[in-house]
Amino acid sequence: MRVVVDAMGGDNAPLEIVKGAVEAAEKYRAEIVLCGRGEEILRALEKLGKMDLPRGVEIANASETVEMEDSPSTVFKTKPDSSMAVGLKMVRDGAADAFVSAGSTGALLACATFIVRRISGIRRAALALPIPTAKDDFVLIDCGANTECTPEYLLQFAYMGRFYAENLMGVKDPRIALLNIGAEESKGTDLQRGAYALLKEAGEKGEINFIGNLEPKEAAGGVCDVLVADGFSGNIMLKAVEGYGGLIMGEIKSMFLKSGKTKLAAAMLKDELTELKKKYSGADVGGTALLGISRPVIKAHGSSKASDICAAVGQAVKTAEMDVPGKIKEHLEQRRQES
Repeated sequence: MRVVVDAMGGDNAPLEIVKGAVEAAEKYRAEIVLCGRGEEILRALEKLGKMDLPRGVEIANASETVEMEDSPSTVFKTKPDSSMAVGLKMVRDGAADAFVSAGSTGALLACATFIVRRISGIRRAALALPIPTAKDDFVLIDCGANTECTPEYLLQFAYMGRFYAENLMGVKDPRIALLNIGAEESKGTDLQRGAYALLKEAGEKGEINFIGNLEPKEAAGGVCDVLVADGFSGNIMLKAVEGYGGLIMGEIKSMFLKSGKTKLAAAMLKDELTELKKKYSGADVGGTALLGISRPVIKAHGSSKASDICAAVGQAVKTAEMDVPGKIKEHLEQRRQES
């Protein structure tokens, strides 16, 4: 498996990106291509005590870097030699199996759409991310790629989310819900009401297991496997979850540091607390799959550290091995033949 990592994308590039990629090469036995300014990548490796390229790691030079202030819709034209564009071209041309970047979400969506291309029949690619609950994880789709949507987009998100849950999470007949402000069919804006009608129809046809509208507070109980949303609402929900998750973990830490008694309790519960932090930090996931693109593209968090990048590479490897884009394409072709 050959994975291209955007060495220049994200708040902690290139050092943390390079460190995580090197760890991933060993952990997943994958061939890693660090794409970016070669001299900066080599300096980062030297800081990590690597005087030579580690086994399984190589560099693809790219002279430009996508900055946050760059226009997402035109950056693939204005910076054709950016680490993001060069890496995605490698995936498009079959020189690599997957791409990972912690760079700008908008730029990654635009570059992936125009360089790698969407799967035929998919109107919009979407970000799908597993969210932990009291039970099993559920997939939130879209969680930030598309701020403006139509009901038809949300129906496609539901199909793609189902494939993600089935193939990457092993969920049989995943329960699909629509993010809304209430359970009633009449709730929400025209977008939610229109999407509800399409999802309900697809459910009645047996194409998906649609269970209706779901409020954000209900999702934490693990009552659905896929939660469909427009990218604006999904991203707000995601960031709220991240914020309150960090707050709660901070409060737990403060509570255990109050006295000798609580510190002793913390020591006794060290393994359990570590597991809890790991579960709600998303450390095992690392990145978000950009579903609907014809080859595996993984978006890592902009503030990713080495462990996050390593996990994102693992996500890329799994997505490529499962051939999720290929399975989505096959399903769409089957539906066209049946209609």
